Amino acid sequence: MIKAENIRKFYGVGDSKAEILKGISLEIEKGGFTVILGASGSGKSTLLNVLSGLERAESGSVLYEGENIENYTDEQLTEFRKKRIGFIFQQYYLLPNLNVDKNVKMGAQLAGNRDYGEIIAALGLGEMKNKYPHQLSGGEQQRVSVARALAKKPDVLFLDEPTGALDEETGRLVLDQISKLQKELGFTVIMVTHNANIAEMAHWIIKMNSGRIAEQYENTAQKTAYEIGW
Repeated sequence: MIKAENIRKFYGVGDSKAEILKGISLEIEKGGFTVILGASGSGKSTLLNVLSGLERAESGSVLYEGENIENYTDEQLTEFRKKRIGFIFQQYYLLPNLNVDKNVKMGAQLAGNRDYGEIIAALGLGEMKNKYPHQLSGGEQQRVSVARALAKKPDVLFLDEPTGALDEETGRLVLDQISKLQKELGFTVIMVTHNANIAEMAHWIIKMNSGRIAEQYENTAQKTAYEIGW
């Protein structure tokens, strides 16, 4: 379980200092699919960054199985992210000088995993292993970024608007593959989006507004990526 307690986060200094997260507390069940929903500026991406250890909070705690990562040194936090956390963003961030196989292998090596071929196959990238990012479509590049993140065999997969740059058909395909792999492998998914339709795929939905949690509830009627609106 991931538990956040009274998380506060500020950006800026002096008169321009703004409070982005205003005392956030929440719990996220292990092995579930949680969507953090909110408009631009609601603080949802900042919350994702704090929960994943990409950024530190000014105050409060973020506990993984009872251990507060806010107390980690920078070195401990880096090691934690390498071994336990996977990231997928709206932008693909693939290394242009590496082919598909080596981009995915890089993710696997960060966590010391050697077996990543099954992830490449599961995402339908087998015939593209020797292609470079510039030879791939946007959807194919995003599938490579998914494979790279999952090749680490993370405990938790964080996604920040993963379909934001994709067309509907490709977006549905990527979400469907993530959902199927999550059920098969059992990792926890925490996804940030402004798209309320995507939230219908999740077990739990957290709605944010102006740096606070406005509502959170369990979704008892999950839909697949091909059943939701777009």
